[in-house]
Amino acid sequence: MTNSAAPRAGRREWTAFTVLLLPLLLVSMDVSVLYFAIPAISRELDPTATQQLWIFDSYAFALAGLLVTMGSLGDRIGRRRLLLIGAAAFGTASVAAAYAQSAEMLIAARVLLGIGGATLMPSTLGLVRNLFRDERQRVKAVSIWSGAMAGGIALGSVMSGLMLDHFWWGSVFLVNVPAMVLLLALVPLLVPEFKDPSPGRFDLLGVPLSMAAVLPVVYGLKEIAADGPDPVRAGCLAAGLAFGWVFVRRQRTRPDAMISRSLFRDRRFGAAVAFNTVAAFALMGSAYFSTQYLQSVLGMGPLEAALWSLAPSVAVGAAAPAAAALGQRFGRGPVIAGGFTVAGAGFALMGLVDTDALWLLLAGAAVLASGMVTVMSLVSDMALGAAPAEKAGSAASLLETGQEFGGALGMALLGSLATAVYRGDLAAAEPAARETLAGAAAAAGRLGGAQGAELLAAAREAFVHGMQYAAWGGTAVLLVAAVAAPAVLRAERGSAPAAAGAEPARAAR
Repeated sequence: MTNSAAPRAGRREWTAFTVLLLPLLLVSMDVSVLYFAIPAISRELDPTATQQLWIFDSYAFALAGLLVTMGSLGDRIGRRRLLLIGAAAFGTASVAAAYAQSAEMLIAARVLLGIGGATLMPSTLGLVRNLFRDERQRVKAVSIWSGAMAGGIALGSVMSGLMLDHFWWGSVFLVNVPAMVLLLALVPLLVPEFKDPSPGRFDLLGVPLSMAAVLPVVYGLKEIAADGPDPVRAGCLAAGLAFGWVFVRRQRTRPDAMISRSLFRDRRFGAAVAFNTVAAFALMGSAYFSTQYLQSVLGMGPLEAALWSLAPSVAVGAAAPAAAALGQRFGRGPVIAGGFTVAGAGFALMGLVDTDALWLLLAGAAVLASGMVTVMSLVSDMALGAAPAEKAGSAASLLETGQEFGGALGMALLGSLATAVYRGDLAAAEPAARETLAGAAAAAGRLGGAQGAELLAAAREAFVHGMQYAAWGGTAVLLVAAVAAPAVLRAERGSAPAAAGAEPARAAR
């Protein structure tokens, strides 16, 4: 039920919210903006294979490793202040990346972009929690926020392709600069300051502990997704989980913990983080296959594939506001269960795709994305509503850290399942062809003629076969989540009142 005592947001708050969507779009776009630029970067900067990998991954690692720290820092020094600091850092790092003269300079700039992104993500979502005190308005705002984040990832690759058609590779980074200048100009005018009035001391030891918990797990999962499991990668996962146990134990016992102890005790918050992780698992796991299918199976060029991949975003745009209305009417539990079921149906459609089924793939991706955005918008609001207002930044950072874990886990587990099927189908082929579809295409090119064509056709069939198994595996995971949601959230009906907490401090506007 809506809390009638809460003040409703007016035109000023909604205008401020529109401004806050700018950093969200840019941070999510930066996840995919290098997809088309890497060939040009390789020609200009001549990176080694390892450097090329770090050009991609350094941004994601810095972002994931610092989310918890930046969320806690924003609660202490002010979310608007941290947002402005992050915007300045993000814009500066974008210029540095655009004009990098070596691979090492570009990697360093990407790390700075990740650090800036880690300040922007929890700050924007935490500010949404504070701008919209009315429950119904907050649900609507968070649904728009979730849809914008999902759309930004798809838009990044298309923007990259369009920019590279007309400008040099550094232009894909310079797009960020005007938006960040606009943000720096408008945020002080439109967005009030919010922070914890009694934050306590900052837990300095918690910073390296949180990074040691997050980074080895994300790294291990990414490496497993790329090259399969081995003892080193398993050791990374084990080390990250061990540090995570130490970090959580420290947070539960310290009065000045980075993460409020009330969050650990709240069932709704834990469920929201878990379900958001599952949603990211499905979204990134499906994207891992759909992008390869468009390019390597159907033979599309990168820009053509990116434009086709935007088609499911149309369904996402309708799903987010519909989720808010349905959640208010029927309660979060049933609608979250319905979202998981719809997404499972989307995965099932992808499980029916053969080597020439563009429209079936796009339909499956659209259905899956609609279901997952429904889930993500509702659980994001549930997490914010469960958190005390003065701890909204920390709550947002945990939600987004879970999202990073889920995305890496989806690519690792579903990718490993598909790879096992692919290699089994090509057991008689040469080693290069058994590793990846790209390797098979290269081997087919060397063979040439009918023999090469036969190998490439077999490799495409094997890839689709592996994708089908992964899709059915993803369907099973989502259906389990659909069954679990009503049981875990049976006490939830509509929008629960926000957790009680001290009124956040407001600075001069």
